[in-house]
Amino acid sequence: MSVLFIALPVAIAMGATALWACVRCIRGGQFDDLESPPIRMLIDDAPSSSDPQDATSADAKR
Repeated sequence: MSVLFIALPVAIAMGATALWACVRCIRGGQFDDLESPPIRMLIDDAPSSSDPQDATSADAKR
């Protein structure tokens, strides 16, 4: 029974810390956009050539 006097405040403090961290991350914008970052890495920075022959000849020159 005396263990509860230590375990209960520690558990409450840990829960309060986790809740504070979660609220801080939400207010900071961590969870605003979950879809774009994984897709953004797949988008090319420069548009590719419209003619596939140009792309293969450029690769052959290297």
